[in-house]
Amino acid sequence: MNDIERRSSAAAEPPATLAAPMDVHAELDDLRATIDDRLVAASSLDELDKVEAETIGRRSRVAELRRGLGALDPDVRRLTGLAINDAVAELSVKIETRRRSLEDEAEGERFAAEKVDVTLPGRVPRRGTYHLVQQVMDEIIDIFVAIGFTVASGPEAETDWHNFTALNIPKTHPARADSDTLYLDYGDEDESVLLRTQTSPMQVRYMQQHEPPVYVVSPGRVFRRDEVDPTHTPVFHQLEGLAVDSDITFADLKGTLAYFVHQFFGPNQRVRFVPNYFPFTEPSAEMHASCFNCDGSGCRVCGSSGWIEMLGCGMVNPRVFEAVGYDPTEVTGWAFGMGVDRFAQGRHGIADLRYFWDGDVRVLEQFQ
Repeated sequence: MNDIERRSSAAAEPPATLAAPMDVHAELDDLRATIDDRLVAASSLDELDKVEAETIGRRSRVAELRRGLGALDPDVRRLTGLAINDAVAELSVKIETRRRSLEDEAEGERFAAEKVDVTLPGRVPRRGTYHLVQQVMDEIIDIFVAIGFTVASGPEAETDWHNFTALNIPKTHPARADSDTLYLDYGDEDESVLLRTQTSPMQVRYMQQHEPPVYVVSPGRVFRRDEVDPTHTPVFHQLEGLAVDSDITFADLKGTLAYFVHQFFGPNQRVRFVPNYFPFTEPSAEMHASCFNCDGSGCRVCGSSGWIEMLGCGMVNPRVFEAVGYDPTEVTGWAFGMGVDRFAQGRHGIADLRYFWDGDVRVLEQFQ
């Protein structure tokens, strides 16, 4: 048989035909009748996916019926296609309804497995507290604020001028040596920057910004190259006080500090003022308190003297007033500076400053 004969024979064969329309409707009715039982039998989402593939999927009997629509007459094809679409839509709704039901069941099982019993008593976290040094600093500030002082704070990295020059500390003073002061590699050498050795620079800054009268305390952290021992650490805390007004005398200074000591340590605390020298005050003195470790009898903390230096004080040097623009002929003033850490030692009978920074919770927990 040649090619022409084969083509003629193929053209004479009838095309593949779809089942009779009545048979299509019968098959669709069978799917509607059996789908409910099959959906109920599907107990998991995987089983439901299998039922969906077998019922209306790409390889299902419904898909085969759709592919055979081309063999039908146009009028029959339209009616049969509508019937198939209606059946598919009805089956899809039932399948999706069953899917949501199975998803709800799975979610309920997951919630049950992950349930937390909120009726159990809660675990309350342990409350923290301020460090003992901060507690003491706050108490000292409260004493001075109660008698009219203002609190001011400033930068820990200071200029050479604020930390030394404005406070009448000359270039030749030992405190300017690298062996005593921590300098920072920043800026020009004429405007050296350092970690402040005292909080007195804040007094200078405050006077530059405010006209007298001035009553201010300046708390903060300071830095010196001190050897570590029971009463010295390289980083510690100071609180400086400054009073500037007309006709202020050294007697006002002693009376104010005596009031503070009695408020802080109690009315029976013994103090004494010993003459000393500070470049930024004239005259100057140290205030000593009886040793908190031995009550004045002598021990390693006080060096057997029975007294511990608590702060330095004195009348503000006129050169400091001139540096900040005050007229020393119009105003007088006094200043003091205390180590807060040492006051914490005296208040709580702690023999060694290093206990504050060791991180031993047995020490810190005693002062909550």
